[in-house]
Amino acid sequence: MESLLNFISSKTVLAEDELKLVKKSFVALEVDANTVLLKQGQIANHIYFLSKGIVKGYENNDGKIVICQLIPKENFFTSLDSFFHQKPSTEFLQTITACKISAINKQDLDILVENIPSFGALVQEVTNLHLSCKMERVKDFQTLSAKQRYEKFLIQYPKLALEVSVDNVASYLGIEPQSLSRIRRQLTF
Repeated sequence: MESLLNFISSKTVLAEDELKLVKKSFVALEVDANTVLLKQGQIANHIYFLSKGIVKGYENNDGKIVICQLIPKENFFTSLDSFFHQKPSTEFLQTITACKISAINKQDLDILVENIPSFGALVQEVTNLHLSCKMERVKDFQTLSAKQRYEKFLIQYPKLALEVSVDNVASYLGIEPQSLSRIRRQLTF
């Protein structure tokens, strides 16, 4: 919970009573590796803050797993469309490693936003950042080669490149695992 509070404090200033309300609204969880937090078809009722570990968001398209998100620590995550519109999720959310997570449900988030104006601005900022990242990913798929996408991934997420399986990274980048292995060999020489 401390890293969540540090993150919030880096973005906005809260009065003591507002901080107490935030602490009361989030639930701290320790979750094992390979734990499914959300299944495709379920409604996302929580937003999570990842204090430790790695989480993936993926879709199962007729048996083919497509990684949509790789989430490192110090980030919020959920199925945005499902959470905000309370409709079934198109993706799964699953831990890759053991994780420390702070969770807040939609009702409690709505109370925070209603009672703490600066918290509403924080939610909007985080949401806009996630949408911007998704738009940049789409642009990268349209304009960058597989090698360029991997090089960019290495720069942006060097720890993920070391801690996440080649299959997961390849799926996230839209590359076949064999092609990513070839690209990695080329980059090491």
